[in-house]
Amino acid sequence: MYIRNLIFFFLSLIPFSAFADEGLLESINQGFGKIVHYYAPILFYEIPVIKLPFILFVMTMGGIFFTFRYGFINIKLYKHAIDVVRGKYDNPEDEGEISHFQALTSALSATVGLGNIAGVAVAIQLGGPGAVFWLWVVAFFGMCMKFSSCTFAQLYRQVKPDGTVLGGPMVYLRDGLAELNLKKVGIGLGAFYAFMTVMASFGGGNLFQANQAYELLSNQFPTVGNHPWIVGIIISVSSGVVLLGGIKRIGDVTSKLVPLMCAFYVISCLAIILSNVSQVPSLIMSIFTEAFNPSAIYTGGFLGVFIQGVKRASFSNEAGLGSAAIAHAAAKTDEPVREGVVAMIGPTIDTHIVCTMTSLAILITGAHLDPALAGKGAQITATAFASLGSWMPYLLTFATIIFAYSTIISWSYYGEKGVEYLVGEKFIPVYRLVYCLVIILGPILKLGNVIEFSDLMLLSMAFPNIFGMMFLSSKVKVILDDYITRYRSGTMKVFN
Repeated sequence: MYIRNLIFFFLSLIPFSAFADEGLLESINQGFGKIVHYYAPILFYEIPVIKLPFILFVMTMGGIFFTFRYGFINIKLYKHAIDVVRGKYDNPEDEGEISHFQALTSALSATVGLGNIAGVAVAIQLGGPGAVFWLWVVAFFGMCMKFSSCTFAQLYRQVKPDGTVLGGPMVYLRDGLAELNLKKVGIGLGAFYAFMTVMASFGGGNLFQANQAYELLSNQFPTVGNHPWIVGIIISVSSGVVLLGGIKRIGDVTSKLVPLMCAFYVISCLAIILSNVSQVPSLIMSIFTEAFNPSAIYTGGFLGVFIQGVKRASFSNEAGLGSAAIAHAAAKTDEPVREGVVAMIGPTIDTHIVCTMTSLAILITGAHLDPALAGKGAQITATAFASLGSWMPYLLTFATIIFAYSTIISWSYYGEKGVEYLVGEKFIPVYRLVYCLVIILGPILKLGNVIEFSDLMLLSMAFPNIFGMMFLSSKVKVILDDYITRYRSGTMKVFN
């Protein structure tokens, strides 16, 4: 199997410029544009009075529902979650492919990225400091959605004879709803979710990442701009070497890469913050005050600030989409709740730490106030970094490329599990071949409507996942109560 996969991978490096006819690519882009034209108004239908797009309303209400349904476990079990990630409860004899820590870093590698660097900058530019407050709030409630989806993923995962795992929303929607005599509904929602996952993996998880990595690289190093093919092939090769090894290889790489890249980025932001530490108290105060009484210079008043915070939090930590559950399903544990507890740390790292560092660095330097940088999220952050020295934007570029790379390798795993669910494991090598080809295309294409379509696929994952989990939540509530009772009684076995 490995040799066959390797052959497919090297075939993916064959130049295919002959197929990249500009007219054909433009026709494809326009075709996707028509789909976006009809589908986007449905998904982003603005609900009267609250003025919030439908899908973001679903994601926000989902977070609130699960937080109350599970009794604020994001507070009650937070210390326990840290102990689990540290390996205190790791039993090497449990079924699964990766450790709790590797599952967390694999999931984080797919979420910590351009949304933290560019998306937050745009939110502050449009909504001001107050957008950061709502970003925090949505992430807080999103922690319990992560818990829910990753607990379900463990509860309904399929461990095959060779030890590999198939799990995630497509599996628990199908099997969980079947237990409620909603078999046909479960099959339909599972297939819908798997299809959306595959499509999102090619777009937001692949094309967009490779394209933006190239754009940032070419901005800092103009000579690179003349060689998009080379950049694409390098990203494809480095990604392919990892993705061929499956979740175990991905877990090995991300467990080393994610902590390093997060530490580097946070330390860089802290350097900016500490060099202007006297401004921090007033900035923190402005985040709270302008969340409810925004300055007139920002767009949309209170609702505009609120919507910007909700959007960026939803895109940044992906709580509610269920994608992280696919990685967490592979963790070694016989306690589904324990993996859910680990997963809820994700929004804290992604949003409460990384996004906050970005926000404070931008607010301190005032980079978001430059009209020349309107809508240019990554350039806003780069301008903030430049306050430490002209060499800092180069380091930011390097960090962004690493973020993009880690996202690419994690989303390949999500996509292949969607393929496996839909058409079987034997088609995974074909998916990997196409995935590598798409990586190479990323730097050379004008993505346009293709990416907008992919973003719609990404957000569409939330709808079946959240509603399905609501129907099934009583099952998790029962095992959660039992888990908390055993944890508080001190009867749980500790291994490290």
